[in-house]
Amino acid sequence: MSDDNDLTLNEVCEILDKSPTTIKRYARENLLFTEQNGNVLSFNKAEVMRYRACSEH
Repeated sequence: MSDDNDLTLNEVCEILDKSPTTIKRYARENLLFTEQNGNVLSFNKAEVMRYRACSEH
Protein backbone atom coordinates (compact mmCIF):
# COMPACT_ATOMS: atom_id res chain seq x y z
CA MET A 1 0.00 0.00 0.00
CA SER A 2 1.36 3.43 -0.86
CA ASP A 3 0.39 5.36 2.29
CA ASP A 4 -1.87 5.50 5.34
CA ASN A 5 -4.64 7.13 3.32
CA ASP A 6 -5.04 4.10 1.06
CA LEU A 7 -7.14 1.03 1.77
CA THR A 8 -7.01 -2.44 0.28
CA LEU A 9 -9.99 -4.12 -1.33
CA ASN A 10 -10.46 -6.30 1.76
CA GLU A 11 -10.39 -3.28 4.08
CA VAL A 12 -13.04 -1.53 1.98
CA CYS A 13 -15.19 -4.67 2.02
CA GLU A 14 -15.07 -4.70 5.81
CA ILE A 15 -15.81 -0.98 6.16
CA LEU A 16 -18.75 -1.01 3.75
CA ASP A 17 -19.88 -4.56 4.62
CA LYS A 18 -19.93 -5.52 0.95
CA SER A 19 -18.41 -8.34 -1.09
CA PRO A 20 -15.28 -7.86 -3.23
CA THR A 21 -17.45 -8.27 -6.33
CA THR A 22 -19.68 -5.38 -5.24
CA ILE A 23 -16.74 -3.12 -4.40
CA LYS A 24 -15.14 -3.84 -7.79
CA ARG A 25 -18.48 -2.99 -9.46
CA TYR A 26 -18.58 0.30 -7.53
CA ALA A 27 -15.09 1.03 -8.86
CA ARG A 28 -16.10 0.18 -12.46
CA GLU A 29 -19.16 2.44 -12.14
CA ASN A 30 -16.98 5.24 -10.70
CA LEU A 31 -18.83 5.23 -7.40
CA LEU A 32 -15.46 4.74 -5.71
CA PHE A 33 -12.18 5.97 -7.14
CA THR A 34 -9.41 3.40 -7.29
CA GLU A 35 -5.78 3.29 -8.19
CA GLN A 36 -4.38 0.11 -9.64
CA ASN A 37 -0.80 -1.06 -9.36
CA GLY A 38 -0.58 -4.30 -11.30
CA ASN A 39 -3.36 -6.50 -9.95
CA VAL A 40 -3.67 -4.58 -6.68
CA LEU A 41 -6.47 -2.05 -6.19
CA SER A 42 -6.18 0.69 -3.60
CA PHE A 43 -8.91 3.03 -2.43
CA ASN A 44 -8.68 6.48 -0.86
CA LYS A 45 -9.69 6.17 2.80
CA ALA A 46 -11.40 9.58 2.98
CA GLU A 47 -13.49 8.81 -0.10
CA VAL A 48 -14.54 5.40 1.26
CA MET A 49 -15.57 6.98 4.56
CA ARG A 50 -17.52 9.69 2.69
CA TYR A 51 -19.30 7.01 0.63
CA ARG A 52 -20.14 5.08 3.81
CA ALA A 53 -21.59 8.20 5.45
CA CYS A 54 -23.71 8.98 2.38
CA SER A 55 -24.96 5.43 1.99
CA GLU A 56 -26.13 5.22 5.62
CA HIS A 57 -28.95 7.71 4.98
